[in-house]
Amino acid sequence: MNEQELRRLLTVTAEDVLPSQPATAGWERARRTRRTRRAVAVVAVAVLLAGGGTVAALRPPADPAPVPPVGPTVTPTDPTHAGPVQKPPAELTYPPDPLAKLGDPATVPLSERPVQRALGLFQPLDEEYHANGPVRVLGNDGVVRSLDVVTLAPTRDAGGNEAPALKPGVLSPDGRSAAFAQTKELIMIDLTTAAVRRIPLDGYLEQVVWAHDRVLVGGDDRTYAVDRATGAASTIDVSTWELIAPDPAAGREAPLIDMYGEGASLKLRSRTAREGELRSEQPVNTSGLPSPYQVNEFYGRGWLHGERLARAAWITNSEIDGAEGAAVLDARTGAVLHLLDLGRDRSKGCCVVLGWDNKGAVLLRLEPAALARWHPETGEITGIVRDLRGVFALAG
Repeated sequence: MNEQELRRLLTVTAEDVLPSQPATAGWERARRTRRTRRAVAVVAVAVLLAGGGTVAALRPPADPAPVPPVGPTVTPTDPTHAGPVQKPPAELTYPPDPLAKLGDPATVPLSERPVQRALGLFQPLDEEYHANGPVRVLGNDGVVRSLDVVTLAPTRDAGGNEAPALKPGVLSPDGRSAAFAQTKELIMIDLTTAAVRRIPLDGYLEQVVWAHDRVLVGGDDRTYAVDRATGAASTIDVSTWELIAPDPAAGREAPLIDMYGEGASLKLRSRTAREGELRSEQPVNTSGLPSPYQVNEFYGRGWLHGERLARAAWITNSEIDGAEGAAVLDARTGAVLHLLDLGRDRSKGCCVVLGWDNKGAVLLRLEPAALARWHPETGEITGIVRDLRGVFALAG
């Protein structure tokens, strides 16, 4: 073997199996490399012993000893994976976030500068929970507009109880439209053109849910399904109070999910997409939670993200029956996968869930933050907007 051939073989021995290769290819290449290294080692020793003389060609045995396969390394459980019950840190950090601008004042009316896509809506409230200024529209360009194309009245029920017209869920998942329930009508706004459309409907209407090509709007006694393109309305047998907002990535025929009950009678139900007919019902399962944790009752809007469902809840923890919390469930089985224990020292109904982001984090109200991100898989919670009194609606 001449010097050039020896140099080529030594170069091969220096190669490593690239980590970016698939496992199967990597294991096979590792076996070939080990065999080559054994052959080169023998050749190198022979060359040294010969002192530069002619070396007889050395070959590995025709039937080399079997090499045990290289399997994947077994590593301990990922330390970043959080357990089923999590708690927020004592002090939140506030990394830069596009939604943080929801706390900024509006600088231009929507009619003068429509958005390409809205990231969120916000309306300040006073201490009596009444609207305290126009709705702000945060565009994906970072500019905050005032919603000047319509004057929104508070929603009312038959008993005369009022609430702000801006509620979680009124902004479409694509951020291009908003829909507001009003007494005897639904107001739909194209945020990309500032055009307003009014659709007359009977009754006291309070809640809005975007369901693909339709907007579901209702109150205590009825729910309408309104076609987004034509404005045609029909009734549907679901309650907008308990309906879970569908995943915008799911098809228009994906079943509707709703949740009912309290304590041991909590139920997760599947309904047909178009008529709202009941398909299946199963109990909410908290067996994966450590004792004494339980979910007592859900509140606020729930949100689907793939096969996971997030919603605010009142829970039982080690201190109290009725603490604030938020839960992530398997939408197929009803099992509670993650529970965020927010403790007892918060106002009742403080911490509604506002949706998911595109990285699988839950967006929610959280004191002392006005908005926060919760990553259920890791337990990480970070603030977005601090101490901002008002109501939010976020795009999907």
